[in-house]
Amino acid sequence: MAQLPIVCYPDAILEKKCEPVTQFDKKLRKLIKDMHETMIAADGVGLAAPQVGIDLQVAVVDIEDEHGLITLINPVIEDTKGSETDIEGCLSFPGLYGQVTRSSYVKVKAQDVKGRFFILKAEGFLARAIQHEIDHLHGVLFTSKVEQYVSEEELEMGEMS
Repeated sequence: MAQLPIVCYPDAILEKKCEPVTQFDKKLRKLIKDMHETMIAADGVGLAAPQVGIDLQVAVVDIEDEHGLITLINPVIEDTKGSETDIEGCLSFPGLYGQVTRSSYVKVKAQDVKGRFFILKAEGFLARAIQHEIDHLHGVLFTSKVEQYVSEEELEMGEMS
């Protein structure tokens, strides 16, 4: 396993729709392990392949709950419900935070490392993290959805209006 360099904005790959995964092999498994290690080392809860310079529809999410590490390959959002506004950040925008409204429930169809399809239903923070990472795979950045930016000082002090 190895930590990968995180690509920061304005790198063009961050705004590109990624290619679907067609090869489910050792190289893909290594990429996923490396992405997970990179995400943990960066203190993140999600990481998409374009954030490490890879043009593939692969994302990992781990909010340290009962789901553990979730790997999403070629994910498609099939259903959403409700909405919540909360603060988001992004490893590709160090030190930048903002309020973003997203669906509070999401149903996703994706593939695992062996290419098998599965359905994942998520609510709350997990749903938010999944939507953020799937956006990355379509070249959509959280900054395009920010309603109000929040400084690191406001974030640390919890002074949100």
